[in-house]
Amino acid sequence: MRRLILLRHAKSDRPPGVRDLERPLNKRGRRAAPAVGARLAEEGLVPDLALVSPATRTRETWALVKEALGAVPDQTVEAIYEAAARDILTAVRAAPPEAGTLLVVGHNPGMGDLAASLVGAGPKGLRALLAMEYPTAAFAAIAFEAESWAGIGPGKGRLEHFVRPRDIDPGLAG
Repeated sequence: MRRLILLRHAKSDRPPGVRDLERPLNKRGRRAAPAVGARLAEEGLVPDLALVSPATRTRETWALVKEALGAVPDQTVEAIYEAAARDILTAVRAAPPEAGTLLVVGHNPGMGDLAASLVGAGPKGLRALLAMEYPTAAFAAIAFEAESWAGIGPGKGRLEHFVRPRDIDPGLAG
């Protein structure tokens, strides 16, 4: 079995004159990311490897999430930055086979599109929420009956969790 966790970066700031790649998290994002990390740990969703977009906001999100998860190895993957679903899937399929649980920290619309395309089963209520929105700092955990990452694809996954920051703490909604 394989488990893929797709985490959209936490809420970012838009300082004037700062390139998109270098945008940092804002105050709400810095509060949401540790809460998301705690929820991942609480649910036993500790990845064997994290693939992280090179953007400042994704790297900051991962640093704050990782605090609750312990020593998880990570790789910066250029191809995930502002990527379409198919490009993120290509990066996932190239993950090492020993990583049974993989976490990807990236951007919308690619993350939400990929999650929606991969899910073929799971609780109807969660699937409906996933289809409606994929807000900042939300994560989806999707399980696959696959021997390798190359064997995952559209409609083959079972949605196990879809958690938005407001589900953890209503004060994180926005």
